Amino acid sequence: MRDDRTCSGVGIAVCLSASALALAVAPLFMPEGYSWVTHTTSESAAQGLGEAWIARLGFLSFGLGVIWLAAERRAAWQRWTSVFHAGFGVFMVATAVFSTRSWDAAMPYSPVEDALHSVTATLLGFCFAFGVLTLSLRRLKEQRAVRWFDLFALGATVAVPAAMTLLAQFAGVFQRIMFLVAYVWYLREAYLLSSHSDRHTRPSRSESSGGRSDP
Repeated sequence: MRDDRTCSGVGIAVCLSASALALAVAPLFMPEGYSWVTHTTSESAAQGLGEAWIARLGFLSFGLGVIWLAAERRAAWQRWTSVFHAGFGVFMVATAVFSTRSWDAAMPYSPVEDALHSVTATLLGFCFAFGVLTLSLRRLKEQRAVRWFDLFALGATVAVPAAMTLLAQFAGVFQRIMFLVAYVWYLREAYLLSSHSDRHTRPSRSESSGGRSDP
């Protein structure tokens, strides 16, 4: 059982790392006019681009990795946290299927597909925020400390979209920061899975009396 969890944790980490690599290198294959500072990861997977498969592969790997993680962590996360993070994975996969329009206004595109991409991208953001929030609230309910990075991730889900709106010329940078936060959050959960530190239930009496609590 423990070996299975270790293998799953490593496999999930590989999916997430492969996704991060794909999204990191995708701008290198973009045509002239694309800037990773201004343009988002979605635009590196835009309709009509021959090289869009690189970023789409990154979205697909990210989504599948998180779905796998949600399945493995369902006992530790419990119902609503698992549902929200599984939703994040499903909607991330959907962003690989439905692509946004190109930043090049002359490029033909499907308005329906562009609209579907906007919906899935928005929903995955909400799923991540509520997934982290429900886990944090349960830790409080169980009288356990809320992890500082959970609070940071929640703050990022509010601050980053606002920054992308107010400073649109740096939208690509801000969105990649949000992706980095999500990668780190999920990689930490994959580590907890592989190291068997997956207990998110109420502390035992020995822990309540001063013993070491779980992560």
